[in-house]
Amino acid sequence: MPQSELGYTVIWIAVLIGGVAIEVATLNLVSIWFAVGGLAAFIALSLGASFLVQLIVFAVVSAVMLCLIRPLTTDILKPKGAKTNADRIIGETAIVTEQISNASNKGQIKISGQIWSAKSDDGNVINEGETVKIIAISGVKAIVEPFNKQSKGD
Repeated sequence: MPQSELGYTVIWIAVLIGGVAIEVATLNLVSIWFAVGGLAAFIALSLGASFLVQLIVFAVVSAVMLCLIRPLTTDILKPKGAKTNADRIIGETAIVTEQISNASNKGQIKISGQIWSAKSDDGNVINEGETVKIIAISGVKAIVEPFNKQSKGD
């Protein structure tokens, strides 16, 4: 094996191992594409390609991998936004434990044994003891509407 070929072998193996090592350390799918490009360039070297051809193979394979496959993998690796406990109460009914008044910034509800601060969706006062439906969460407050509001409109 000529000296220059040995040097190129070391370069491409270093690119391959370095890309994989960085990927293992970060898990961000940033350097794996270059590791694949390094592997392709090493294969080109094994087939007798010149260093210029190896560089072109490295650049093209890395770019193709990055452009075509990264968008697919980001969808797979993106967190799906798992529901939190707060999300689970939307659509549920609760009992008003403290009169809800948006004007005085007061109001609490009880749902599943938990007390939540609450606001009325339309700004109307909702009295203690009434049943409400939770329609949204805004910060740490449940946005509610009177439970019988839906039947009034029907």
